[in-house]
Amino acid sequence: MSIEQRLQELGIELPSMPSPAGNYVQYVQTGNLIYLSGSGPLNVDGQRPTGKVGGEVSVEDAYQHARSIGLVQIARLKEALGELDKVNRIVKVLGMVNGVPGFGEQPKVINGFSDLMVEVFGDKGRHARSAVGMGSLPFGITVEIEAIVEVAD
Repeated sequence: MSIEQRLQELGIELPSMPSPAGNYVQYVQTGNLIYLSGSGPLNVDGQRPTGKVGGEVSVEDAYQHARSIGLVQIARLKEALGELDKVNRIVKVLGMVNGVPGFGEQPKVINGFSDLMVEVFGDKGRHARSAVGMGSLPFGITVEIEAIVEVAD
């Protein structure tokens, strides 16, 4: 089954690509690696969820925010590659969580992204990962995630 068929089977529709918030590109390919710029979450209405996880934002909501970032990153890969079947492996993920002081459940939040990668790409979606806490993130967003992806030559 192709990745496109898998997305349809899962009922997943990829979002349109948000514009960069500055003078940078959404992704860079060098050799067979694509570096995906950090991205924040998007609600269905296109708004970015903000707030501190472990405070006004629950771990469960932040998990969904991380999952929404996964959809954006998959859309970036489709734009970069034309077809998602060229993805060999999600290699490395850096997940940053805007948490209250003392918050320590960053891995539970970033699982929203990781779980989606495995749902969509199967074993190719299993990756090395860092899940870290931040005192703040751009525009007050709850989560930011960047990734490195190996692609077919």
